Amino acid sequence: DFCISVLNEAIEKYGSPEILNTDQGSQFTSDAFIDVLKSNGIQISMDGKGRWVDNVMVERLWRSVKYEEVYLKAYSSVTDAKKQLSAYFEFYNLKRPHSSLDKMTPNEFYYDQLPQQNKVA
Repeated sequence: DFCISVLNEAIEKYGSPEILNTDQGSQFTSDAFIDVLKSNGIQISMDGKGRWVDNVMVERLWRSVKYEEVYLKAYSSVTDAKKQLSAYFEFYNLKRPHSSLDKMTPNEFYYDQLPQQNKVA
C-alpha cells in the first residue's frame, strides 16, 4: 500500500512524530496503516468525516499546489513530477510570501518565532 510505504519511509528518515493527523479516508483507517502507527508509538488523530474545515490549513496548501503548479504543468514522467514538485515546495516555503503570515515566507515566519538566543550563530 502506497500510504504505508510513505509512512514507513518518513518514520525511517525523520523518526516517529507524537501525533499523525489524517482525514478518515480508507487508506488511513485500514488495520495495516493503524498497526504501523501503533507499533511506532504514534498517537492517531482524525478529522471529522466530511469536515474539510478541521484541516483547513493543509487543504489550502493543496489548493495552492494544484493551482500554482500541477494544473499548469504537463510532467513528462513521475520522476519529472517529483523533481518539479520538490522545487515548488522549496519556492513555497522559502521564497513565496504568504498574506496570512504578514507577507513573510513560512521559513521566515518559523525562524522569526524562535527565541532570540536560537537566532544567534
